[in-house]
Amino acid sequence: MSSSPQEIFRNLVYAGTLTRNADALAELFTEDGVLEAPLVDAGAAFPRRMEGREQIRSAMAAYYARQTSDGGAPNTEKSGYVLHLTDDPDVFIAEIDAVFDGGGADTTVSLVQIFRVRDGKIARLRDYFAPGQVS
Repeated sequence: MSSSPQEIFRNLVYAGTLTRNADALAELFTEDGVLEAPLVDAGAAFPRRMEGREQIRSAMAAYYARQTSDGGAPNTEKSGYVLHLTDDPDVFIAEIDAVFDGGGADTTVSLVQIFRVRDGKIARLRDYFAPGQVS
């Protein structure tokens, strides 16, 4: 099963940011996939490292359940991203400026994600963002 970087990225945004669906998010990963946020402190609300589809599913479900709606709703019209392909067809990078509407003022969360894919699924995702940007 082959998916383009664009499809993989859009599916990740839909499953994670837009719908907060831990089951759908986990299914985007290989069985042994790794999702990590290297800049997040150990013990923070957002998990620093999750190994395997089932750990991704359970850890993200718990994280989504703890989130409040105070952060605002994602605004896809104001948000933007750029995908960078590499010489390795299984690696691509996303630069993202996600804008959230809420409380009369927009909040922008800037981040970089590095994807390594295998057979159309995410084998490893490194998510680099300022830890204070997540509740």
